[in-house]
Amino acid sequence: MQIQVQNLHKSFGELNVLRGIDLEVPKGNVVAIIGPSGSGKTTFLRCLNALEMPNQGLFEFSDGFSLDFSKYPKKNEILKLRRKSGMVFQSYNLFPHKTALENVMEGPVIVQKLNKEEVRARAVSLLEKVGLGEKMDLYPHQLSGGQQQRVGIARALAIEPELMLFDEPTSALDPELVGEVLSVMKELAREGQTMVVVTHELKFAEDVADHVMFIDGGVVVEQGPPKEILKAPKEARTKQFLDRVLNPS
Repeated sequence: MQIQVQNLHKSFGELNVLRGIDLEVPKGNVVAIIGPSGSGKTTFLRCLNALEMPNQGLFEFSDGFSLDFSKYPKKNEILKLRRKSGMVFQSYNLFPHKTALENVMEGPVIVQKLNKEEVRARAVSLLEKVGLGEKMDLYPHQLSGGQQQRVGIARALAIEPELMLFDEPTSALDPELVGEVLSVMKELAREGQTMVVVTHELKFAEDVADHVMFIDGGVVVEQGPPKEILKAPKEARTKQFLDRVLNPS
């Protein structure tokens, strides 16, 4: 098991956003999280690397590292958690004054204090991997949205994470650019990268995910294999959501 999450709770003031989420992610698996806007999907993903601090919940990793958020974790424990995961955001979040190459190098050099030349070689390799080898010296404003998101993926991979987290990585893209980002994600899945993906791309979830989780109102309504959840859901709320997404008229 790459990571196991038990009884995760998160509230903002009196608003309970997550109310007891459980999740197991086996090594090399892809978990797709679906659900309506405001259901808690993004908050859950951000809790997985403590960008949002859970009020309660136990994280256990396959290497024996664990974190109990019912006891406020220490700073070094949070840093260790964050080094285990790479995050790809909806809105790219690239440094506008740095080139694509510099953006990918930032984490390993500044945060992990790794050798700059070794990091550069890996960063070049990662940009080539996502199809941007010829764009490495360009700045974000010189790149399309799809290219910026692929830089974001390379940047997340640069810290060599055990777990990749994707927060609706195609939602800010023009429709014709979605495919280039999804193709990179599909290749990562084929290579055995462990991934948790919040997505509204149901076809991607069906084709790539090993497990689909439907969240609504801060709870897991239903989860299981893609064909079961997306094609033959048992819960009325899941059926209603899928019908609205697939038949918007």
